[in-house]
Amino acid sequence: MALETSAEAPVPVRTVLQAVGGWISKLGRIWVEGQIAECKKRGNTVFLTLRDPIAAVSAQVICTRQVFEVVSPVEGARVVMFVRPDFNATRGSFALTALEIRAVGVGELLARLERLRVQLKAEGLFSAERKRALPFLPGVIGLVCGRESAAERDVVQNAQRRWPAVKFRIEQSAVQGTYAAAEVIEALRKLDADPQVEVIVIARGGGSLEDLLAFSDEALLRAVAACRTPVVSAIGHEQDTPLLDYVADLRASTPTDAAKRIVPDVAEQLALVTQLRDRARRSMRGWLDREQAWLDATRSRPAIADPVREIERQAEQVDALIRRARKSLDSGLARAGDDVAHTRARLLALSPAATLRRGYSIAQDADGAVIRSAKELSPGDPLTIRFAEDQLTATVDYE
Repeated sequence: MALETSAEAPVPVRTVLQAVGGWISKLGRIWVEGQIAECKKRGNTVFLTLRDPIAAVSAQVICTRQVFEVVSPVEGARVVMFVRPDFNATRGSFALTALEIRAVGVGELLARLERLRVQLKAEGLFSAERKRALPFLPGVIGLVCGRESAAERDVVQNAQRRWPAVKFRIEQSAVQGTYAAAEVIEALRKLDADPQVEVIVIARGGGSLEDLLAFSDEALLRAVAACRTPVVSAIGHEQDTPLLDYVADLRASTPTDAAKRIVPDVAEQLALVTQLRDRARRSMRGWLDREQAWLDATRSRPAIADPVREIERQAEQVDALIRRARKSLDSGLARAGDDVAHTRARLLALSPAATLRRGYSIAQDADGAVIRSAKELSPGDPLTIRFAEDQLTATVDYE
């Protein structure tokens, strides 16, 4: 139960520590899992630092040599311990007393990794939609690798062999053991914060499942998923598949393969440029040849080759048309003249003047009307008698 205290009635430190020890002792004996970060042997006692595999917390563990040597775990190994929590009220220190130590087997590790893989996949961290494309030619490449490691040499040398001008910013960290995940996360954070870094490569050589456990650490996987910079996983060999391969934007089978995937080959690009230039040159030459042929054909036409001759030909056609028009007009006028003459002859033959010239005369009254019968006249009516050449005036004088 809680201590009854006040400013007027405080309790001494020893009482507080004894109460803390009492509360801790109520936990009893428990099984815990962790990763051995440090191991020191002093006489018959072994002092261990047990680190949480996910969170950056640890606890001191004390055990006898007999308990420790049943398994003899090395630094970085994952273990399961049966411990008794102890609190030393005199020194105010907390430690776990190990009563039994068991190594975590490969099968159990694989089962735990599989559970983590299923969890992260369900959260969408493996989704292809969230993966970002790598730049064609990154200006600066960030590289996270071990100190003076073969993976660093493979990535740098192969990348520079393919594109000599490529630049690297290298962050060296532990790639195996207790602190590997934390150091890789810190290196990743530094490179991701650099605006000049356009792609980040996390590289390590091959190893056992236990050696590559840091690259299946949940904290590291979530840090990679949160990066704004594309991340390439180049861990181990082709058969090695840490969970980082699923979260990264690109998986390379080896560090050498990563160098080939992140920068183009300058020789291949030069050959491609040469090929494209040749294609463009052939295309342009073909177009120019077609246009030249069209121009030559146009210039060879008579109207272009000898324009004066064309004008003369057109003038000849105009003269011919004029002659045809004149001939047609003359013919039309002649036929019209004949028609007029024939019509005139018919009119003359039928006209009264022709009849008068044959000896006939026409009698007209005072109004000019032709007298057709004597019955139309009365004595004393004036008459006009018209002959072929002249006329005379007369008066009707009969009954």
